[in-house]
Amino acid sequence: MSVRVSHTTIDCHDAFALSEWWREVLAYEMDPDDPNEPGHEECMIHDPDTGHHLLFIEVPDTELPAKRIHLDVRPRERRRDEEVEWLLERGAQLVADHRGKYGPGTGWVTLADPEGNQFCVLRSDAELAES
Repeated sequence: MSVRVSHTTIDCHDAFALSEWWREVLAYEMDPDDPNEPGHEECMIHDPDTGHHLLFIEVPDTELPAKRIHLDVRPRERRRDEEVEWLLERGAQLVADHRGKYGPGTGWVTLADPEGNQFCVLRSDAELAES
């Protein structure tokens, strides 16, 4: 059992402006059904060839954290909550629990690996299909 990288997340002050800059530089695209717009606090772009996603998230801090880039992962076979427990049993540390942030069955859990590198565990593809 394992997880897969869903996307790479970048903390920033202006999600739209930074996503537009990287979109041009990388020749990435945005989702035409959910386009990024000025004022959006979260903006996603993706590589049309590989499917790699970059997610830009605005943080309110004047000083951005030293660790501004982290992985968001999705369970391949288990559900999010099962995956979180499995990772904790293997030495991951709980940083923040955002389950239910947008209602029942939503959200994510932020963990840190044994050296303190943070990553977020999202719901599995099967869980997304159920909602």
